[in-house]
Amino acid sequence: MLSNKKPWKILSMTLVGVLALSLLSACGKDEVNADVVATYKGGEITLEEYNTEKNVLVFLSPEYAQLAEMEDFKTYLVNQQVAFEYLSANASDEAKTTGEKTAKDQLAQMKAMVGEEPFKTMLKEQNLTEEDLRLYLNQVMISMEDMTLKIKDEDVKAQYEATKQDYTVASVRHVLISTTDAEGKERTMEDALKIAKEVKTKLDSGADFATIAKEYSDDPGSVDTGGLYKDTPAGKWVDAFKESALTLPLNTISEPIETDFGYHVMKVESRTETAFDGLTQEQKDAIKSLLGSKKIDEFMTNELPDLIKSVNLPASPEATTEEETTTPENGQDSTGTETDTDATTTDDTQTEPTTDDSTNTTEEAPAADTGK
Repeated sequence: MLSNKKPWKILSMTLVGVLALSLLSACGKDEVNADVVATYKGGEITLEEYNTEKNVLVFLSPEYAQLAEMEDFKTYLVNQQVAFEYLSANASDEAKTTGEKTAKDQLAQMKAMVGEEPFKTMLKEQNLTEEDLRLYLNQVMISMEDMTLKIKDEDVKAQYEATKQDYTVASVRHVLISTTDAEGKERTMEDALKIAKEVKTKLDSGADFATIAKEYSDDPGSVDTGGLYKDTPAGKWVDAFKESALTLPLNTISEPIETDFGYHVMKVESRTETAFDGLTQEQKDAIKSLLGSKKIDEFMTNELPDLIKSVNLPASPEATTEEETTTPENGQDSTGTETDTDATTTDDTQTEPTTDDSTNTTEEAPAADTGK
């Protein structure tokens, strides 16, 4: 039931918000040195730097190895690289100090996750050094910090007002009938619905919810608690589940609710609205991070095209011609972020859900994509 929105996802949830950026509008291309893939006001990107950037992305998100050779994504990547170089170079001293510290912490966190030697091996496999990764993280974190420092208190409150339902705290008990059964076999949505209706019938007849959840639920994140997610901000859940959590009469058994993960039968045990003054500092910081990443998105859409002078991307290996790639004419808004306020690391599997930036609490998010 937790949100599974996953834009350009890498190890740090803070970085997710930064990397979920728009493709840019077209920029012109002039004759340039073959070793330079982009020139912009104040600098240039060499082929070596571009390849390093691409290798870093694949290192952080291996699932993008094939995507990295697609023409549109290559354009996105070089534009992102220009943006981070430009923004980090022109950032305030405060942003540089804080961003470098955050990057250092992120790097240490990554190394701790996999161990020192495996980390070195992973870098070597992508033809990277630790310094390559550090420099990349510095640029990202400095850029993000500089934009976040521009966010005012009134901006944070306005964002809260626009999404205040996401901060309603609810205790929800549910049973997930997934499209994959307990033995890992695929299950059709029709079969899942049939079982979900069976679950509802039993619950309507007075069966204990916790007992039914432990017997039927395919959600590993809540099955041991009898299907209960206690005191969770509604914004952590995907839309269909969130809507039911916000509107279902208390202690009423729902009809089966469809999400991408199957069907849920749920019961809301409590629901409390959270006023702005009731937000934790962590939640307010998360809103700032969200708005900071939106500012980067706006920069890339509105300002970066005028800064870029030329782009001369290398052809993909499978390309049959020597034609240069061009920047897409239309952007793609992907500023919706799933950042954790504590910037903890996360896996990219369905058993490690991402959550909405602005609704994090100090509690650890349940480790399950519960349909979500």
